[in-house]
Amino acid sequence: MADYSYLMRGIKTVETDSSVLVSSSRYLNDARVRDWVATHLLRRNGPDVPTPSDSIQLVQILREVQDIDHINALFAAERQKNPALDAWFREGFVSTFGRDDLKHYGPDTVGGIFYAQLTGNDLQVDIVPPFTPRNDFEYFQLRAGQTHDLEHILGGGGFDFIGELVPCYMRLTNLFVHMSPELAGELSAFSILGSTRIITRAVLHYPQTWLVVQDAVERGAKVGRDSDPLYMMRYEDVFDLTPDQAREQLGVRGVRMADTATASAQWC
Repeated sequence: MADYSYLMRGIKTVETDSSVLVSSSRYLNDARVRDWVATHLLRRNGPDVPTPSDSIQLVQILREVQDIDHINALFAAERQKNPALDAWFREGFVSTFGRDDLKHYGPDTVGGIFYAQLTGNDLQVDIVPPFTPRNDFEYFQLRAGQTHDLEHILGGGGFDFIGELVPCYMRLTNLFVHMSPELAGELSAFSILGSTRIITRAVLHYPQTWLVVQDAVERGAKVGRDSDPLYMMRYEDVFDLTPDQAREQLGVRGVRMADTATASAQWC
């Protein structure tokens, strides 16, 4: 048998009086996170557990695992050195439009495309019920939820399972471009875990789709790197514009369109 001991150098046994698993990672310490990661990064897709339910479970878990007070302190520090972000929080704009408010927009406009997506899938605007934010973190999360579908449209991400990687990697990259690394990291916990489940499932169970998956990651990262701060964009102001016109006005750059629906249909 080959000797790989040189690769194992430096490993130290850490003694502890704890009777349960404990580490320096709050994520590893939480049994719910461990179970979510093991389950959803390794499982196949199936109708018994629809994929949107993965995300809702993760959101609920992370709300209890992450230190929200610390994140708000990081936001406070970021606002001190970023006047544009501070002004965005001070304004506190929240969407109030409903699905029927979109029906008068032309089919080639952002509003019309969004309306077709909602009506075609019998969805309403608020996938997650609206709430009144009590702090910066909650406001940031509220706006992220309100703009997610619009990031699909303007970022070139299809409304399918693999297409989710485009807005995920737009955000993952864009936050680190425009924010301090620690704050960007805290705000990206959901995106990195939620998107990685798509990546691992593709390789383990649907390898014929891998190149499409990888391309979606690359396309999203390109938009995130090249664009103005996505999280502060008011997509509601460009409903009457075509996607190209809206990108120009908002500062969304580097978009490259590609079909992911065909590959996503193979995830069964």
